[in-house]
Amino acid sequence: MKYTFIILSLLTCNPLSHAAELTEATQSVEQAHSEMWRRFVDKHGVILDFTDLDGSVSLPTPEECREGKPNALGWWAPIENGAMFNGLYMDATVNRWRHTKSPADAAEARRLMEGLLFLNSISEVKGFVGRGVSTDGKSHYAMGSNDQTLPWFLGLWRYLNAGLATKEERERIVEKLVETADVIVDLKWAMPAEPPFEKRGSFAGFSFEGAPRLLFVAKMMHQVTGDAKWDTLYRAALIERGGKDKLTRLEVCERGMVFEDGKPHSWTSGVSVASMRALWEMEKEESVRIALGRGLQASADLAAKSLPLAEKFDPNDPSTFNMDWRATMMPLWRPQKTETEAQELSMQQLSVFQKASPRRGMESRFVREPAAAAWIVTLAPDAAILRQRAADVERVIVRYDYAKLYYSQFFWVEAAWWRLKELPL
Repeated sequence: MKYTFIILSLLTCNPLSHAAELTEATQSVEQAHSEMWRRFVDKHGVILDFTDLDGSVSLPTPEECREGKPNALGWWAPIENGAMFNGLYMDATVNRWRHTKSPADAAEARRLMEGLLFLNSISEVKGFVGRGVSTDGKSHYAMGSNDQTLPWFLGLWRYLNAGLATKEERERIVEKLVETADVIVDLKWAMPAEPPFEKRGSFAGFSFEGAPRLLFVAKMMHQVTGDAKWDTLYRAALIERGGKDKLTRLEVCERGMVFEDGKPHSWTSGVSVASMRALWEMEKEESVRIALGRGLQASADLAAKSLPLAEKFDPNDPSTFNMDWRATMMPLWRPQKTETEAQELSMQQLSVFQKASPRRGMESRFVREPAAAAWIVTLAPDAAILRQRAADVERVIVRYDYAKLYYSQFFWVEAAWWRLKELPL
């Protein structure tokens, strides 16, 4: 198949100039890829949230994990989002491999897959998906979330769907998918957590955060297992109506991404958009695919508004990042017995952390948001519209020196790039 951006030369009066821009984008993507694997993928194949520029990181100790320090959610710690980031980064990794067919790229996808299975093995609580692990390779925070667990499902499905899995790997993956999905359904679509919290987060309900995720899990489980119970569940959930707007879950998907608190947060909303894209790929019924396609395009349209935020990132800004997260947050620590107590503590700590590490807020607003938005833009299936936006996506990709970013939350630029590379003539 031919892959090209020649058509994009129409956007500039100098085709050679655009060719130079493409070379710059290619170099940026390769730098992003190199930095991800140099600094942010730990020895368990799990992605860290942040490291120093030399790759050093201070992990929470086993005692800190057990005691819920800096908080029981693990928020703002370097092991906050391992399952989420592994699962979402798999999209970039398998699409890169599809393009290169490189054994090294296949090995990286396999490493992410093993990291996902690892995070599902660290607890005695069945169906638990952890965020990351401490220095002992096992200790972890007691609560995951729907934002961690859905990408866990999605990443394993992407790996299976790419055709990379050996027979033994497929058997292991399917076994864990079934075990975890069954537990979640038994909990009425809630995520299991460890005592004293028991559960945290849910796919139930009719919000944009929940509806696409529940539908994806049901549809994916039917595709992977062939068990008719999942198809029955999926078809019932698709047309079930509820929520304040009395919409069906399909109608929620068709409406597309919404920022319910009014502030752009493509990085978490992208989990639901990615679920819709996977549904669109699996669905055979044309009317449902059309509705999902509308939702994907509406999501891309909203995400596109975040792309210019990349221009607000100042590469020469001297803002500091304080790697000593203990010094900034631990003075506020207190024991937590409920999810609410943990959330209240974490938000107080965030205020202090941001003041001590202004670079964190800068990367969150002007790297994380536009990078995730760029990926969402490429998840919409209308190739003609995506071609029109490709140059805007590329501008996000080339904006950063990835060797000078402290957070791994730029990885979406790789995912966006490889989806752009799939654009046909």
